[in-house]
Amino acid sequence: MSGKYIEYQQLNLPSIGEEILAKWKKENSFEKSVELREGFPPFVFYEGPPSANGMPGIHHVISRTLKDLVCRYKTMQGFQVKRKGGWDTHGLPIELGVEKELGITKEDIGVKISVEDYNKKCREVVMRFKDKWDDITQKMGYWVDLNNPYVTFENNYVESLWWCLSELYKKGYLYESVSIQPYSPAAGTGLSSHELNQPGTYKDVKDTSAVAMFKAPLPPKGGEGQQPALRKITAALADTPNPPLGGGGAEAFFLAWTTTPWTLPSNLGLTVGPNIDYVLVQTFNPYTHLPINVILAKALVGKYFKPEGENGDLENYNQKLK
Repeated sequence: MSGKYIEYQQLNLPSIGEEILAKWKKENSFEKSVELREGFPPFVFYEGPPSANGMPGIHHVISRTLKDLVCRYKTMQGFQVKRKGGWDTHGLPIELGVEKELGITKEDIGVKISVEDYNKKCREVVMRFKDKWDDITQKMGYWVDLNNPYVTFENNYVESLWWCLSELYKKGYLYESVSIQPYSPAAGTGLSSHELNQPGTYKDVKDTSAVAMFKAPLPPKGGEGQQPALRKITAALADTPNPPLGGGGAEAFFLAWTTTPWTLPSNLGLTVGPNIDYVLVQTFNPYTHLPINVILAKALVGKYFKPEGENGDLENYNQKLK
């Protein structure tokens, strides 16, 4: 292939990729790209290290492609780019995975299992899929030095971080303050945004929310001073058979769902939409069990009422019925 162009009769990307990788490996292309620029200005690159406790995915291929583009570009500009690979071997997901695998909790460390054995297991699990990572690194053509990686559980790395913190402290750059951070009572530690998005972190639950009732004003004579949407609603109330359910004229209440009930005392108004179809429903208050008329958007009736309850026997209602 040296000095000659290859003409491909059809586009077979896997085959072409294998040929290019074989050529790079044979000629030590990555190593030479670094060696040939000895003495040139350095462009420092330490990979934001992945964690080898799980299988690599397409998102890792995408992010590493972007890293590789930058390094190749800086190399073409004449910089010497020593691409330092690394492995992230710390983190709450590792600990939780090990505890689940061993059937223990944080309280069992030092009791059912020694700290040394616990750490040893964590170190084994965190590098469990390293061979798969090395394989995909080679296959995607990502140029990075995996022969001399930095590993965050190694003492030289840990001691370096403590040294950095010590220097920051001596220079007065560290200070204590207050911040809001998600916290795990079970793990006894704060949580990062990444950890909050781990599988199983969230689950769907039913919770009680507040639905406020706002009394609908009766229409003034002629409907003066009202917005068209409210005038349409109050006019319909005026046409409601009298006496309506529970008596008391055409008195009715707008239903308004809120996720911030603490703001209700400061409410100054309620908005109704001119292009929204509203319905008047005769029902019972589920807490006081008193008859009541409520107004809500027609499209949301199914959120508050069950279809089988439509045209129900209101005269024989009792507190056990929903």
